[in-house]
Amino acid sequence: MTAGSWAAPDRDTLVPPAGVRRKGHTVVQAFILIQTEVGQAAAVARAIAELPGVTSAEDVTGPYDVIVRAEANSVDELGKLVVARVQSVAGITRTLTCPVVHL
Repeated sequence: MTAGSWAAPDRDTLVPPAGVRRKGHTVVQAFILIQTEVGQAAAVARAIAELPGVTSAEDVTGPYDVIVRAEANSVDELGKLVVARVQSVAGITRTLTCPVVHL
């Protein structure tokens, strides 16, 4: 395990790398890559941009239609943001969450 990488003490626990801090506490950040139904990218990006924890949401071209940057206080909180809020937005067909690591 290298310094700054995600430590996995067991299969169910992830520890964020040191140095990702906001106002005195560690923050977990991630990019969420989203595929949408045809013609829905702009509407999905607008809806997701309003969600708490989302710092940016842009519609893009390529294999994904929307790229979101999000942050949370823990991996669990980030998972809840993705599953409970992001994936419930109408027009989304698939998401891929990529946690930010500082190597």
